[in-house]
Amino acid sequence: MESKKSPRDKWITVYGRKPVLEALHDPKLSVAKVVLADNATGGSMQEILRAAEKYGTPVERATASRVKWLAGNGKHDQGVVADVNAPRMTPLEEFVRTRGKRPTNVFLLDGVTNPGNVGMILRTATGAGFDGVILPKAGTPHVGPLVIKASAGIAFQAPIVNASTAKAAVDLLRDAGYHVYGLSARSQDSLFKAELAPRAVYVLGGETNGITVSTDSDLQIPLHAGVESLNVAVAAAIVAFEVTNR
Repeated sequence: MESKKSPRDKWITVYGRKPVLEALHDPKLSVAKVVLADNATGGSMQEILRAAEKYGTPVERATASRVKWLAGNGKHDQGVVADVNAPRMTPLEEFVRTRGKRPTNVFLLDGVTNPGNVGMILRTATGAGFDGVILPKAGTPHVGPLVIKASAGIAFQAPIVNASTAKAAVDLLRDAGYHVYGLSARSQDSLFKAELAPRAVYVLGGETNGITVSTDSDLQIPLHAGVESLNVAVAAAIVAFEVTNR
């Protein structure tokens, strides 16, 4: 049976008057709907209403507390949220099914908590032509304004793959025949010399705890002059372009 996509697998929710107005005016973006709080007033709200009318975007009214809940942020929603279509976002089960046996390369973020790093990884992976970036709902920041800003707006077009946890993602991918690589400075195998599997998941460990899931093999990016490790977004860029240029 075909599983129905949940709203979280179709849209990225932006909040705040300026971000919503920018999304409405951006010709590259398609806004599914705008939700305004009952008590929201002011010139910028009139601007949002005019822009929504101009582009034929549905506007709903809701209580202020409902808008806060939709934004997932108690402080900065300013009484307005918008659902922006994310055409390449998909749940992991559907992603695995549609990829089938084709060569596929994905990143899995395992506890990467810094929104700046998440945004940069989305931008790099999209630019390098990676097939997906798995963002577990547990332990990864919501794709909100900070992630979008760090991605320079690319988050809306990024191949985001939603999963519940990093462990559940690894289990599902391994069952589907993917090879699970970890990036580890302790590994003796260089990323640049290793034979790489055609269907692979590259696990990027978090800033504090590193990799927590089980891997099939580990790869290192060789470093010199006593440099112990790289920022996770920098490491992701090196992996993405090495893998896709093979």
